[in-house]
Amino acid sequence: MEKADTLVELLRRMNSGQDVEGAKQEARDLLSEMSAEELSRAEERLDEENISPEDMESLCEVHMKMSEEQKEDMDVPPGHMVHTLVSEHDHILGFLDELEEVNEKIQRMDEYRPGRDEFARLRNVAAHLVDSEPHHDREEEVLFPELEERGVTGPPNVMRMEHEQLRPQKHRLEDLAETVGEMDFSEFKRQLETAVEFIVPTLRDHIYKENNILYPTAVRLIDDDELWEKMRHDADEVGYCCFTPSAEGEDSGHSETTDQ
Repeated sequence: MEKADTLVELLRRMNSGQDVEGAKQEARDLLSEMSAEELSRAEERLDEENISPEDMESLCEVHMKMSEEQKEDMDVPPGHMVHTLVSEHDHILGFLDELEEVNEKIQRMDEYRPGRDEFARLRNVAAHLVDSEPHHDREEEVLFPELEERGVTGPPNVMRMEHEQLRPQKHRLEDLAETVGEMDFSEFKRQLETAVEFIVPTLRDHIYKENNILYPTAVRLIDDDELWEKMRHDADEVGYCCFTPSAEGEDSGHSETTDQ
C-alpha cells in the first residue's frame, strides 16, 4: 500500500474513534518519513476521496503538532506581509481580552442600563472583530494559495473552515451589541455568553496555530523576496483593517477606528 493510501486509512481510523491515539502516532511516524513529493501525492489522494476540512482536522492536528516541534523563529521586517498579520493578531488578542472582561461584568448585571460603559465597549469590540475580515481575506486570497502551491493544503483548509465558523458568530455578537435594548435582558445575557464562549477560545487557538505553525512554515517555504513583495502588493489590493499597524508601528490609516 502506498503511503498516501496508508494516510487515508489512518485518517479514517482517527475519525471513526478506533484507537485514535495509536492512529495519530502512526500518522506522525508516517508523515516524518514522507518526502515533499509523497506528501503532495497524499494531499491529492485525500482530495480525491472528497474528505471535508472537518474530517481533515484530526490529521492536520498531527501535522501541525509536528510543525510546532520543528518550528523556527520568524525574522521578518515591518512591512512584510507576515509581520503585518502577526501585528494584527496582537490587536485581535487585545479585543478578545476586553470582550472576556466586558462579558463577565455584564453577566453580573440584573438589568440593562443604557448608560453603562460596558455596553459601549461591547459595541466597540464587536465592531472591531467584524472589521478583522480583511485580515482573513488576505490570508485566504494571498498567503494560503502560495502554501498550497508548495504542497501544504490541509492546514490552510482547516484555517478557512475556522474563518467560516467564526464569521457568523462575530456578526451575531455585533447584532447582539446593537440590539440589547430591544431584548429580554436574561435572554441577551444567555446569547452573549454563548457567543463569547465560542469566539474567545476558538479565535485564540486559531491565532496560536497561525503565529506558531502556519506563518513560520510560510516564511520557511517561500524563500523569494521578490515574491513576498508581490504578495504584499496583492495584500494591499485586498485591503486592511481599521487597526492595522503601518510599517512604522502606527495605525495604518486605511480606515478610521470608530468607537461604537
